[in-house]
Amino acid sequence: MADAPVTLFHNPNCGTSRNVLAALTEAGAKPKVVEYLKVGWTIDQLKGLLAAMKLTPRDILRVRGTPAEELGLTDPAATDEAILAAMVAHPILVERPIVVTPKGVALCRPADRVQTLL
Repeated sequence: MADAPVTLFHNPNCGTSRNVLAALTEAGAKPKVVEYLKVGWTIDQLKGLLAAMKLTPRDILRVRGTPAEELGLTDPAATDEAILAAMVAHPILVERPIVVTPKGVALCRPADRVQTLL
């Protein structure tokens, strides 16, 4: 695992994200840590991650502590395109942490989901 490329889309203020980082490190990984709240997202990046996880934008939409409701994103009529555009404008709308390893890509919430990627 030490030489395998691993990327962690991380929020250091999130306990789950910190636990996943610790699990990766304990497993010998040297993850590339992407603080997505600082660097943001692109539509193509999100689409690629979603395709790899076989999820929809709504599946990774974070509602708690975000403007999701104010932006109308919790409305069942909100389109995938609208949700993705909002995620690019407001990176906090993406649930975390997302981990990419040679074994796959997963939203590691709860944190023990990372074990399937090690």
